[in-house]
Amino acid sequence: MSGAGERWLAAAYRGAAWLRLLRPLEALYRRGVARRTAAYASGRRAVWRAPVPVIVVGNLTLGGTGKSPLVAWLVRFLEERGRRPGILSRGYGGRGERYPLRVTARTPVAACGDEPRMLADQTGVPVVVDPDRPRGARRLLEEGCDILVADDGLQHLALARDLELVVVDGARGFGNGRCLPAGPLREPLTRLGSVDAVLVNGEAAFEVPPGAFTMRLVPSAWRRLGDGERRPLDPPPFAGAVHAVAGIGRPARFFETLAGLGVEAIPHSFGDHHAYRAEELDFGDARPLVMTAKDAVKCRGLAPDASWVLEVTAEPGSAFVAWLEARLAEPGAARGDDNDTTLRVGQTPARHQERGA
Repeated sequence: MSGAGERWLAAAYRGAAWLRLLRPLEALYRRGVARRTAAYASGRRAVWRAPVPVIVVGNLTLGGTGKSPLVAWLVRFLEERGRRPGILSRGYGGRGERYPLRVTARTPVAACGDEPRMLADQTGVPVVVDPDRPRGARRLLEEGCDILVADDGLQHLALARDLELVVVDGARGFGNGRCLPAGPLREPLTRLGSVDAVLVNGEAAFEVPPGAFTMRLVPSAWRRLGDGERRPLDPPPFAGAVHAVAGIGRPARFFETLAGLGVEAIPHSFGDHHAYRAEELDFGDARPLVMTAKDAVKCRGLAPDASWVLEVTAEPGSAFVAWLEARLAEPGAARGDDNDTTLRVGQTPARHQERGA
């Protein structure tokens, strides 16, 4: 996102008064979203259903919420239960020569995007990038996957889904509650009534939707960028102040995490999905450099030798884990076929009771 885009997004989350001027455009946007949703629900636009379950992890807002760490957690959760998951992504920021693109150790980040590259490294499961979600899903089936996890696929309705999980940033919430371009919402807040679960990442500074679950991102280790050597969080593998770079949806979250670990950091914010150049990582001194895992996949070969990556993992609350176990155990959940009772595009699932932290 450009500098102007970042400034607009900040204004949308704080509810700047000048955004009221954009409400006529918001009304047009909302009508477009409603027409598109109705077209898929009525069959005027084709919806492809995979022969295996599909779990979508997405958000309603622009900007980072922590959904990719939840995808990585979900994949590990499924593997521990004997499933063969695969990850499907749009690959924002990447430009592949052809699709579907199977992400391998030799796939350039410029082709696949930073988040698919990060998820492939972290999970080791098949990751496929394709703007055409059904086509990408079929490629994952060829890899032998028996359950698919779509990263940031909430608005991609051409692929039918069996579970929809929405992640919300606890600090920013839904901003001013308006849709694009008058606010940060991709869809109206009423969309929350048709998803299966809402997870709030971190302590909530807004009115939490009824029944929402909790999650948090927990630092787990330091990893040296050059050779991958891992070190424990305490003591850190460096002394004194460090330069900290973050090109994620909300860089402040990374800097706050470092402060919580007792690391004195000189912050350097970049736009989400920023494509780094070597000179941007040279701050003219010998201080170590620390970064997020998402930034790390783009900084290999560019960053100085004394560069470290802070690894974080998602930790959903116990109530969500129990809920997910129950949903996966429901009749039809293992098949993803047309005889099950799971979510269909345009339908509202039964509300789930007893949600909590």
